[in-house]
Amino acid sequence: MTNSLKDVGQADVILLTGTNTVENHPVIAQMIKTAALSGDTKLIVVDPRDISMARYAEIRLRPGPGTDVAWLNGMAQVIISEGLWDKEFVEKRTEGFEEFRRSAKEYTPDLVHEITGIRPAELRKAARLYASAPSAAIYYAMGITQHVTGTDNVMAIANLAMLTGNIGRPGTGVNPLRGQNNVQGACDLGALPNVFPGYQKVADDTVRKKFEKAWGVKLPARPGLTVVEMLDAAGRGDIHAMYVIGENPVLTDPDANHVEAALEKLDFLVVQDIFLTETAEYADVVLPSSASVEKEGTFTNTERLVQRTRAAVEPPGNARSDMEIITDLAGRMGYEQKRTEPAEVMKEIASITPSYAGISYNRLARRGLRWPCTDGKHRGTKILHGKKFARGKGRFHPVDYIEPDEMPDKKYPFILTTGRILYHFHSGSMSRRSRPLKEYVDHGSAEINPSDARCLGIREGSPIRVNSRRGSVDTTTRISSRSPQGVVFMNFHFAEQPVNKLTNPALDKAGKIPELKVCAVSIESL
Repeated sequence: MTNSLKDVGQADVILLTGTNTVENHPVIAQMIKTAALSGDTKLIVVDPRDISMARYAEIRLRPGPGTDVAWLNGMAQVIISEGLWDKEFVEKRTEGFEEFRRSAKEYTPDLVHEITGIRPAELRKAARLYASAPSAAIYYAMGITQHVTGTDNVMAIANLAMLTGNIGRPGTGVNPLRGQNNVQGACDLGALPNVFPGYQKVADDTVRKKFEKAWGVKLPARPGLTVVEMLDAAGRGDIHAMYVIGENPVLTDPDANHVEAALEKLDFLVVQDIFLTETAEYADVVLPSSASVEKEGTFTNTERLVQRTRAAVEPPGNARSDMEIITDLAGRMGYEQKRTEPAEVMKEIASITPSYAGISYNRLARRGLRWPCTDGKHRGTKILHGKKFARGKGRFHPVDYIEPDEMPDKKYPFILTTGRILYHFHSGSMSRRSRPLKEYVDHGSAEINPSDARCLGIREGSPIRVNSRRGSVDTTTRISSRSPQGVVFMNFHFAEQPVNKLTNPALDKAGKIPELKVCAVSIESL
């Protein structure tokens, strides 16, 4: 996030898109609802489904799934054509505007209506409200990123924020809401195949030499593979062993039948987790690790806030912290390391990661710090890009609308989109062990529009089979107008209804994120 969560209440307008915030980020949702109910903040909600946050919205738009670039460009076209853009900000702080202006010019409200289904008058109303606000913020989540055009979607959001000067001030910004508690921290510290900690590129010779000196090893110059690419390689027989830590790809990755076949083909699989997950069932060796309340360390949350975690209870049985396991394993593989304490790890992080350079365990004992925090006296950065962008000037990136990889046809006439529900989390490996949560929701279902249900001759609770080009899933029907006609929504929390047997592994070319939010399916009554 460019801004901190305290900024929510300072926004005059919030544009919320690609996030069912009430069910996925309920604490942040409460902040946004409070701001909207105060009367000081107007809310624009853009989502194909009729999510509950729309009740608090001044304007609500319901585009077809996978059409985000079109309506975002359409809002930009209205803002430019009506002279609502921030000319001073664009001139002084950005570059590439003229090329972007020419690209956006094509996305008239009529064309956007044809692509997305959003009425021209509603698009204009949303664009005017966002552009005319003294401060406007955009919040989004995986409904924006999990597409073959996910990178284009994010760039289109950044274009809109720069166009209106809504960057670098309180109550503004481009603010992604992370899907789990330390996704931001994991990415910050190098859990990506193309960068070292601090987003320092693997392919950069100078950067690589710096890390070779710090770690005393020779490092490869070629970036590695992403998760989907690794499983594809395992399926081809190019990868023979895999070490999975804290992930459950059997339930969470697209085309789960392919995932299972790839794991079966491995010569050796190690899974390190706090529970015996569906993925761990395939493992040759399972290493029991400790949960967050059983160990010391840090998490970096969605607003870039680095916070201490402290052990409240002892790990059960033979469980140990991930750091202990990895350190011992490295020693047995020939890279001897002394057993280090979390404070020493934090010290090393600060020494090689410029954005974390001023963060130490002692400072975190008092309060969290937001990166970039460049030295021991720096108090952290609440708002990014205040006076200039990291690259100097912000660059507009023209992006064109591209259809999702799969569109409905005669054989598969519906669009399936997936997500989470309030009462369960991710693959359910933790939340499904909670008795009260299981009492609220104990099975998966397919949410179908009433008109589609009538055409199919199915009723509430009817058993159905959902089919895609990759597999089939048996589930029950939940009839609701929350899903638009022609769209089916399913959650991925339940192993008994493994929705990712259906989803499409097609990847965004830049970010390599799979298109989990759109695929073509058929429905048959059982």
